[in-house]
Order: sequence, then structure tokens, then C-alpha cells
Amino acid sequence: MAEILQKDGTWIFDGDALRLTPGRDRNVGLLRRELGELVVPLRALAGVSFEQGKKAGRLRLRLRDGADPLLQATGGRLAEPHDPYQLLVESDRYGVAEYLVDEVRRALLLDEVPSDPVDAYLLPGPPVPLSVSAGDGAASFDGETVRLEWNWKTEEAKASAGPRTLSVADIDGVEWQPAVGLENGVLRFRPRHAPAAPPPKYDPNAVELWGFRKDPLMALVAAAVQARLPHPAATAATAVDAVDARPQLPGPAAEGDHDALLRRLRELGELHRDGVLTDDEFALAKQAVLKRL
Repeated sequence: MAEILQKDGTWIFDGDALRLTPGRDRNVGLLRRELGELVVPLRALAGVSFEQGKKAGRLRLRLRDGADPLLQATGGRLAEPHDPYQLLVESDRYGVAEYLVDEVRRALLLDEVPSDPVDAYLLPGPPVPLSVSAGDGAASFDGETVRLEWNWKTEEAKASAGPRTLSVADIDGVEWQPAVGLENGVLRFRPRHAPAAPPPKYDPNAVELWGFRKDPLMALVAAAVQARLPHPAATAATAVDAVDARPQLPGPAAEGDHDALLRRLRELGELHRDGVLTDDEFALAKQAVLKRL
């Protein structure tokens, strides 16, 4: 067993999983505190590293792509204070941090854990029910239904339609982006077969975020919904199968499998441009085809 206790939090590795507990220091981000303790199974890890600094170091976990709905929903855009997979380490505990890294890496090697993407979530996502108020509205999720309600700061064109209710079965995707510089952030839900979304300010399926303290908590709502949607790898596999099932026009024998795969790549690109595939689904489907080339 390897264990490191810091003001920023506590990490404990028992050989099978890493238990990540946020600290109570004022510098610990609000999202980490609300998310609470995380148990990350060894098979969800792609790697671990420790970076030394003059005054403090930092432990970082790298998860396998597609293992965590929180990372899937946020696209790696969580700032350091809110990222549960980082731990600030004081200089007098560098040796302990390096020992934990060695133990985790040894376990990954002994268990022959691959680092490639997974096709199912290995973490459950935030518990529900959840309710967060930030930006121009409030988002609630009970495990089956998303409810968006508006406040006095909401644009009239969006607020006039009243609260918005979406069933998980009617949601095709979810995204969360923080406010960066002069660009506002967003929590957006993409209904199935919906036309192109307007800017968040006018989108009844989105909460516009302005960079305030509670904005990161909207990522928890995004992750909880993401955990209950079909995994992107499964959706991408379905898209590839659909392309494979399309009848192929006869061509010269010299064209071969290589040209057929290139045609499939073009077809996937067309599905992506037409909005049938999301960015994540297109990337995974493209990767699956490229592996065959």
C-alpha cells in the first residue's frame, strides 16, 4: 500500500485502486470538494507522473480515454484547482510521491493494464440528484430527467419559453466549457435530431456561464448525464458498422481494401459534416478505420 497525505488531499493506493480524497485547504477547488472521494480502479489508469517544482510538486493521473464520464464531458478543460486527478505535493513529501508513482506503475505492468481507449465507462460519474445554479440559469438532474430553469439575468428570448425539461432518452450529447477570457462558458445539452444550436445566450437547451465561482459545478451535471448516455465508443462502432453495411459499387480489383477504407473515411467525414456524428464520435470512428489501414 502507498499513501500520501497533503493539505490538497489524500491519495491511497491498495494495489487494485486509487482512493482520491480532496483536502480541506482553501485552495482546493469547489468541484473537487463537491465531488468528494473518488475510487479509480487500476484498469482505468493509463499512467501516473510526478513533477517536482522549487516549492511544490504535482502528482498527475492519466486515465484511459473514455474511462471517466467527467473527463469525457469536460474534454480536459478543468482548471487545476478543480481537477480531481492532480495533487499538490509539498517539497518534504517528494520521496513519498515518487514511491506512490513507482507502486502504481509496477501494478500497471504486473497486471498488464493496456493504455488504449475503453469502450465503457469504468467510473460511475457524480451521484444524483444534482442541482446547480450558475450563470443565467439552474440545471437539475435526477438520473432520468434534466430540468433547466432561468433567472432574472436570462435573455428574454430564452426565458419566455419557461423551464426546459429533457429526458435522457432524448439527449444526444452534452458539453461543458468554462469561460475563458472574454468568451463565456456553457453547459449545453444536444437533443436528438435538433437543428444547429444558437449561441448559449439564446439556446433553451443551454446555460450560459460567465466565469463565476460556481461555474465548475455545472461540469458535475454534465458528467452525471454523460454517464447515462451511450458510450461514445459504442456509438462510433455503430457508425462504422453502418458505413461497412452500405452497398459498395463494383470497382477494379486493384482498388482493394486500402481504397475501400479510404472511401469509408470520406463517408465518415460526410456524416460528421452533416451533424450525424459528433466530434467525439467522428474521432473514435476515424481511429477505428485508421487502425485497419
